[in-house]
Amino acid sequence: MLILVRHAETEANTRRLLLGRADPPLTARGRQQAAALASAIRAPHRIVSSPLRRARDTAAAFGGDVVVDDRWVEMDYGGLDGSEASAVGEDVWQRWRTDPEFVPAGGEPLAAVGRRVRAACRELATDAADRDVVVVSHVSPIKAAIAWALGVEDVVAWRLWLDDAAVCRVRTDGPAPMVVAFNAVVPPSPAEP
Repeated sequence: MLILVRHAETEANTRRLLLGRADPPLTARGRQQAAALASAIRAPHRIVSSPLRRARDTAAAFGGDVVVDDRWVEMDYGGLDGSEASAVGEDVWQRWRTDPEFVPAGGEPLAAVGRRVRAACRELATDAADRDVVVVSHVSPIKAAIAWALGVEDVVAWRLWLDDAAVCRVRTDGPAPMVVAFNAVVPPSPAEP
């Protein structure tokens, strides 16, 4: 099973900022979420992570060796990184949602994210056919992986919502990938007194 995990909460996530290549740490709640994920997904055969700290710290909670793969890094939002979504003009959003090659503010096009993630998914698919492979990443790469699994265009990403510390599961043991879970959230355990 290919298990796609969005990193746990950061302060920027709580403020609903566009968070691309900026590298904030997990919040206290994020560390609890990471621990809950590790309790829910036990002993994966392989753990892969984005190079960004929020993903690596979430992946570290699983306790095994973590392989960093740059292809799972979040989309580069360029000059929009750290901005509120409302600061992006409607004309920019409209073009961004319909043109996967559009590059706002010197960032990275959605199609480029799709290309790198599809290559990473194809490489992991054989291993994930009979063993659990966990990938800890970000919103855009995980949506790109779901688009790969569904065999659809990258622009479907704009129609998907993914929570912090959400889990998606993709079976890769059949003739085509199959999404069996999307945006499943593992609640963190209550804090110890």
